[in-house]
Amino acid sequence: MEVLRSFKILDTPAEDRFDRITRLARRLFNVPIAAITLVDTGRQWFKSHPGLDASETSRDVSFCGHAILGNDLFFVNDASIDVRFADNPLVTGTPNIRFYAGCPLSVTSDIRLGTLCVIDSRPRLFDDEERIVLRDLADMAEQEIAATQMATTDELTGLANRRGFKSLAEQAVRLCASTQRPASLLYLDLNGFKQINDTYGHAEGDRALVAFATILRTALRDGDVIGRMGGDEFAVLLSSTDEHGAMSAMERIRNQLEIFNRAAQKPYQLRSSVGSAMTRDDQPSTVDDLLARADAAMYQQKRATASERR
Repeated sequence: MEVLRSFKILDTPAEDRFDRITRLARRLFNVPIAAITLVDTGRQWFKSHPGLDASETSRDVSFCGHAILGNDLFFVNDASIDVRFADNPLVTGTPNIRFYAGCPLSVTSDIRLGTLCVIDSRPRLFDDEERIVLRDLADMAEQEIAATQMATTDELTGLANRRGFKSLAEQAVRLCASTQRPASLLYLDLNGFKQINDTYGHAEGDRALVAFATILRTALRDGDVIGRMGGDEFAVLLSSTDEHGAMSAMERIRNQLEIFNRAAQKPYQLRSSVGSAMTRDDQPSTVDDLLARADAAMYQQKRATASERR
């Protein structure tokens, strides 16, 4: 309890960096509920809980209170026939829990603060691959909890900063590699940003950056990792995405830029150059490698665009 409270995370507002993990968990496991749960003295409190209306429940009826008693994954395959949970109000009533899978969240090997859990209203089993994915997602949640004591968020846009992006992107790349799925990285640069600053002032430049961050959030999927790398440069890690999927993501971003430019009626147009890179089957890919290749592709596009205008 002392360690948990030192993080000053209990009863804090929802944050997209946690919600992206639980939304990704729901999508990967095809479950109605996923949660990042912190177990307090007499309650379990949900830092993120898509699919679940309550923000907390009593610890004495919690599944997560059982899950944190060990270091390994904790499963309840059918709560309605499990003597520990059959008469639990979360089983006999809303949300009608049948299946529960939870991975303890630790800051050290012996201090468990809560769980990343997924919940279904029908009995089921987890195979070996799903167990690996749940652990990997829990690693991402642990990093985000640890990050509450570190500077990993860009204050202006609310996106991950370079440090936060690389940390989350590395986890996502490992997750894709462990499940033999591709990942793609986009590197984006706002065209003419210096001119916006010079002509309309830095406050308008800041508004342009915030607008572009919103465009990225709108265009991209739940679970995609988005970061501001510094200045007018941004990066996106697209999980389970091949070259075709990356092209689709870039098209969605272009469409959202057009929608913004028509609606905002600014004296300037927001435009972006973008480059992409994909993980390779023949060799391990690191985030630094993906960033370097996507950055080079982005500058190649920027130079080509400048040549066409001349």
